[in-house]
Amino acid sequence: MSHGASPTTPASAVPPAAFWTLPNAVSLSRVVLAAAFPLVAGPASRVALVVAASLSDFLDGWLARRSNVVSRLGTLIDPLADRAFVFAAVATLLSDGALTRLQVAVLLFRDIMTAIGFIVARIITWLRPVMFRSRPLGKGVTVLQLTVLFAAILRPSTVPAMVAAVGVTSVAATIDYTYALWRERDRSLKP
Repeated sequence: MSHGASPTTPASAVPPAAFWTLPNAVSLSRVVLAAAFPLVAGPASRVALVVAASLSDFLDGWLARRSNVVSRLGTLIDPLADRAFVFAAVATLLSDGALTRLQVAVLLFRDIMTAIGFIVARIITWLRPVMFRSRPLGKGVTVLQLTVLFAAILRPSTVPAMVAAVGVTSVAATIDYTYALWRERDRSLKP
């Protein structure tokens, strides 16, 4: 999302150990929102949590770019916080019967593929220096995932069409991330 999710060339403005930056704190707020989602039951409260998570996702990226506080740690915290919130919300809505198992699988497809790609990139030695950053299609998937959360809470009849849109965009994003990884591989092999 804002400062994490796909490979690009390293460019760190903050020492890698810098943890307590404002963008990282804003990203971590989504973990708190994720923990709160299963605990609230009313549609208004759940919508408020989705709005807060969406705003924090925008805000952390904006803060990181504006203050030039970009770190490898931030590129990991942001997508993990995003995934934590989406997973908690989707699991809760599945438990409530607002989403089916198939819909959940489609909603989480890109996230699972990104996790696999990240693990592979950490295992393969020449990919370890690659910094992970968001890409437009990945951001699109996240926006659609959040839209599905709104739909499941407020307009359940629109959920199937929205999930289909997430599925198509997720496949495109997975292909895009894979291509970016291979492009980075080609760069790393050049003298």
